Amino acid sequence: MGHNARLGFRPSRAAQAAARAAAREAARAAATLAPKAAGREDAKELKLCGLAAVQARFARDPASIQRLFFDRPTGPKVGLMCQTLAAARKVYRQVEPAELERISGSLHHGGIVAVVAPAALRQPTSRDLGEWAARKEPVLVLDRIGNAHNLGAIVRTAAFFGLPRIVIPDHAGAAKPTDAAHRVAEGGFEHVEVWQTNSLAPFVRELATAGYEVVGAAARGGRPEARGNKEKPVALLMGNEEHGLDPAVAAACSRLVTIPGSGGVESLNVSVAAAVLMWELSARRAL
Repeated sequence: MGHNARLGFRPSRAAQAAARAAAREAARAAATLAPKAAGREDAKELKLCGLAAVQARFARDPASIQRLFFDRPTGPKVGLMCQTLAAARKVYRQVEPAELERISGSLHHGGIVAVVAPAALRQPTSRDLGEWAARKEPVLVLDRIGNAHNLGAIVRTAAFFGLPRIVIPDHAGAAKPTDAAHRVAEGGFEHVEVWQTNSLAPFVRELATAGYEVVGAAARGGRPEARGNKEKPVALLMGNEEHGLDPAVAAACSRLVTIPGSGGVESLNVSVAAAVLMWELSARRAL
């Protein structure tokens, strides 16, 4: 028995309630700052790192930011964000660099981390495809791009050129819009819609039926001209980093395009190839 109990001392109900509230707050803070187990992803949370990415999210959807953490040098740049979070009674906090690294799970946090809920990936319908085609809006389709950094780089380029949407397959080998992809995209995901399809080859055929010219990128065997029928909107397909387009997907394309090179190396990195083709097509107003 404790010394206070032997003396007959009992804390007041108010003091007990305050102690319990303080314990709950401490537990919440510990859970917020604790690092995740190695190799695990929390599907319910997405961490946006870097000032460009966080500012882009705040400009598009400030209510989606649930918690905000930043280091001392970044603090003066996020005053409005902090005011907005304070008004919504959400957590924002200046932390030491080591804690920011633990929160973000990366050395490359850029001095700030916003915790948000990940967006659901929608499945495009035939009606969606028809509406996109009627507006002559381009589509970029990624066939099992497996590296999250490549996905982020492609999204950043798509946002730069004003390409409105990307479709990825629901495939175990396909990178998703994870923390790492968002970090590389530097805010690009706030300007590009990401959709997901269950089966890519039938989806490509649906694109053609909807009125798209479906252009598949191939390391060899395609024509060097990216530009095609200007009367049709373009759906550009980029294949897996190692294996390229799936044969069934390639067969469903209207045509294939190959970027000519010197022959010194076999091919370009897929994010670089995507950038070249997006520029080639957009410069000719095919996109």
